Amino acid sequence: MNALVNYRSLFYLIVGLISVAAVGCQPTVYLMPTPAIMTTGEINPFNLNPNLEESNRVEVFFATNRIPVGDDDSRSYTIFPGNKLRLGIAYFTIGGKETDWKQIFELSTSDESRDRPALHLEDLKELAVIPLDDETAPIPKEIKSFAAAVNDVLADSIDKDIMVYVHGANSSTYRAAAQAAQYRHFTGRNSMVFAFLWPSAENLLAYGTDVRHAAKSAPAFKRLITLLNDYTTAENINILAYSAGSQIASPGLAILGLEEKGEKRRQLRLGEVYFAGADIGIDTFVENLKTYLDIPRSVTLTINLKDTVLAMAEWHHGVSRAGRPRAEDLNPEAAQWARTASAGSGFDIIGVDENTVVGLSSGAHDFWYAHPWISSDVLVQFLFHADPLKRGLVENVNEYGLRYWTFPPDYPDRIIGIIQEAKKEEAESRQF
Repeated sequence: MNALVNYRSLFYLIVGLISVAAVGCQPTVYLMPTPAIMTTGEINPFNLNPNLEESNRVEVFFATNRIPVGDDDSRSYTIFPGNKLRLGIAYFTIGGKETDWKQIFELSTSDESRDRPALHLEDLKELAVIPLDDETAPIPKEIKSFAAAVNDVLADSIDKDIMVYVHGANSSTYRAAAQAAQYRHFTGRNSMVFAFLWPSAENLLAYGTDVRHAAKSAPAFKRLITLLNDYTTAENINILAYSAGSQIASPGLAILGLEEKGEKRRQLRLGEVYFAGADIGIDTFVENLKTYLDIPRSVTLTINLKDTVLAMAEWHHGVSRAGRPRAEDLNPEAAQWARTASAGSGFDIIGVDENTVVGLSSGAHDFWYAHPWISSDVLVQFLFHADPLKRGLVENVNEYGLRYWTFPPDYPDRIIGIIQEAKKEEAESRQF
């Protein structure tokens, strides 16, 4: 028995070393381009934050179903899915010790294109562990202290929503949490962000492993959403699923839609659900969407018909992806349902390409954070719960009768003008 225990310990130690080594092979995350809405300095969310810490430190909450290794002081996470959901906080610094707040502020409120500072993961602090095997089992008492920490942050935040970020394939815990931290930073650090760190294999050549691990992670994601709904004071729970993260968020929301009925369904506080570069079969995406579309405030799907990453994913799966769909991969009934849903107010499709988004590369996949127009649109949608028309986008209808939205040529000026006018109207209303 002792030999078996020692063997398992050795196995997990080796796995941990491999996992840590894999993180070192992941690309460094640099501060993303400033969203278009903030590049002129006229709109500055940092000045709206009464509790802003003017430093290069930024943190995000995290949830992971990865198997951990190491003790509390040196915890890291493997690439394997486990049967527990681990909740905590990830601490980052933007740049090094020599990078002060003035530098970061200037880069974050202008279109300055000089070298962007790297994000460095300083620590992962685990605060609660929730079993996933049996949802009827009593919730550990530590969830209350964890929820209290979340609710304290919400109480001090301008934005009373939680945004849950679900990363794509080939992502380490560092890379995924850093992408989430960037979103929090560019809200003026006014928004609470959760990174759902599912067990990606962290290797471009292990996409098949990522697909299998994603399938095993959908129930854990659904569990996170219900915990946040039941134990936090968030007004809305928004979700941003990027690339293969859609293989977790989409079926996870479908599970939620199938399980929750009646009053419990109405009590779910889902806000905006945004699929960016969605790497999930278009047929599966539509079937999932049917089960939960009535729950969130809205569901957004971005489409780039020339997305090169999704072209490779289509070759792997044998069916086009939701972020790069082909009409023939939907049966007539599903296609008609999608057309009808797009004409309503709950399902919005945004088309992005090099012809409508100035400066976008033809085969772009990482556009939600790499392109200033699209990251700006994500921020405005999540922060203001604004529909595409109110966000300055243009309505279109394709030859199949599908409604979709595109960016106008003057998008930056248009969205800045929209926000300034809204601020002016709000200020005037306060005088009466």
